[in-house]
Amino acid sequence: MKIALVQMKLEEKNHAGNTAHGLEMLETAARRSDLAILPEIWTTGYSLGHLQEQAETMDSPLVRELRTLAVRTHCSLIPGSLPIRWDDGRIYNTVLAINREGRIVSKYGKAHLFGMFNEKQFFASGDRFDVYELDGVRCGSTVCYDMRFPELYRYLALRDAQLLVVPAEWPERRGFAWDILCRARAIENHLFVAAVNAVGTFKKDVFYGHSRLVDPNGFVLAEAGKGEEIVYADMDPAKSEETRRYLNSLQDVRLRISVPPFAGEKEAQR
Repeated sequence: MKIALVQMKLEEKNHAGNTAHGLEMLETAARRSDLAILPEIWTTGYSLGHLQEQAETMDSPLVRELRTLAVRTHCSLIPGSLPIRWDDGRIYNTVLAINREGRIVSKYGKAHLFGMFNEKQFFASGDRFDVYELDGVRCGSTVCYDMRFPELYRYLALRDAQLLVVPAEWPERRGFAWDILCRARAIENHLFVAAVNAVGTFKKDVFYGHSRLVDPNGFVLAEAGKGEEIVYADMDPAKSEETRRYLNSLQDVRLRISVPPFAGEKEAQR
């Protein structure tokens, strides 16, 4: 599978411009790949003041255009994450997976909301964790801050995921953590991680870029720099199975462990 990591520049308070630019980059990438991936909330960035008006629906013009683009380019798409209003009326930071026939095969709402940016004021937390197939590859979706919660990645790995995608808006000042966590999540779960970051700024906070595809042994197969670019990389899903044949820590996972309550639980029990 040839994967395109679409590292685009996001502009504050430019919903229309970001949307048009993202679609243009995505189409360019899709014409040269089997799977094209965008960053986190690339239409709005973290300019969320008008989120109620700018949120998509599952049948909005943009979502319909993405599905049409997949068919037109004959390429599967994970168009980053989008603010989407679900049937329950709440807005989720949502990753859609669209196959090359234009069918939505997965909808994931970001589970772990970033307290520093007060995401809970804008988004509901997702609780659906699916493994789905794109071109015969078993995939799972996560978003940015999720990378700090290894249990989500382990959950998907234990359901035989071979590729986990991570659309993100990760800042440069925490770039060292991006470098380590992308590789750690791949190594500990014997799978590929396709982490697609943004570039640009939000309130003078510079995004790190450095989108990359990491293999199941933690080797970075392809990586972007600090600027806007599309990086193409080949992924062989058999590598995940090969790694699990000779070193499979997943088979040694203890799913049931008795542990004493932590401090917060003790307080709640009083």
